[in-house]
Amino acid sequence: MSEVKVFRVTGEIRKPNLQTAFRKEVRAAKREDAVEKIYTEIGSKHRAKRFQIKIINVEEVPSEEIESFIIRKLTMGES
Repeated sequence: MSEVKVFRVTGEIRKPNLQTAFRKEVRAAKREDAVEKIYTEIGSKHRAKRFQIKIINVEEVPSEEIESFIIRKLTMGES
């Protein structure tokens, strides 16, 4: 079983009626899984196709620098 890490993915959505940047933190085992999760979540919420989502950067985040409250709780196991 591999260790679950936290990744911060930055990118932009380019649709004809919507052009916006995003930054999202996700938990995944490896970089490719994090990118796949971003494509699924953003595609679902914004009805964007994969070619309309441009991933700019994927970086692993140390547990001290996690911004998302929920992901921090899940990662660090605090109650």
